[in-house]
Amino acid sequence: MIASWVGLILLTFVSSVAGTMAGFGLSTIMVPTLLLFFPPVETLMFVGIIHVFGDAWKILLFRSGIRWRLLAGFAIPAVLTSFLGARLSLAFDETLVSRLIALVLIAYAASTLFRIRTRVPQTPLTLGIGGAASGFFTGAFGIVGGAIRGAFLSAYDLPKAAYIASAGAIAAFVDTVRLITYAAGGARLETSLAWILVACVPASFAGAVLARGLLARVPQRRFRQLIAGFLTLVSLKLLFSP
Repeated sequence: MIASWVGLILLTFVSSVAGTMAGFGLSTIMVPTLLLFFPPVETLMFVGIIHVFGDAWKILLFRSGIRWRLLAGFAIPAVLTSFLGARLSLAFDETLVSRLIALVLIAYAASTLFRIRTRVPQTPLTLGIGGAASGFFTGAFGIVGGAIRGAFLSAYDLPKAAYIASAGAIAAFVDTVRLITYAAGGARLETSLAWILVACVPASFAGAVLARGLLARVPQRRFRQLIAGFLTLVSLKLLFSP
């Protein structure tokens, strides 16, 4: 029991360091790793709760930078599709959900390895499409939604504080809605997992602080390629495991 608790705390810390440095958040590493040991919806709930605290820190630290019009245009469709995605994740067979998550991760890892980038135009329509896609992937799979959100928000060339605050506020709405949907659908955390959150939440914050200090010292392209390789291996395990 103690060993598994320590393992979860370390996983949260390492995922926070790697996710913050690579720019995709801790869920991209935590979700596929935890899926090796826990059911999909329980995994999404556990990581989602940690995510909400991360969202709250961004809002508290950078709240003056929130762009409210941008927030509304992105968050409204994101919330609606997050609910839809979360409902689908509850309805699907657990093995199917795990394998769908694996496929999404493999596609994401490939885009990282081969540096596939697209330029998004600044229009209300594309903002709504970005919100809808980001919310759906976050609700259904708990991953990649942040990367989609970043791709669409980057088109607006926001100052760093405004980007962090706006992205954090959008994520807070999306994460809150999907967690409520999971809970309303009957999803629950094991008692031991609920207790370990008390330690995992500050571990995620500590990891983000460490990552900020390491950011300038680590070559970003090589680091992202290393993480993409790890995600591919874990995803293949999820995809082909019985």
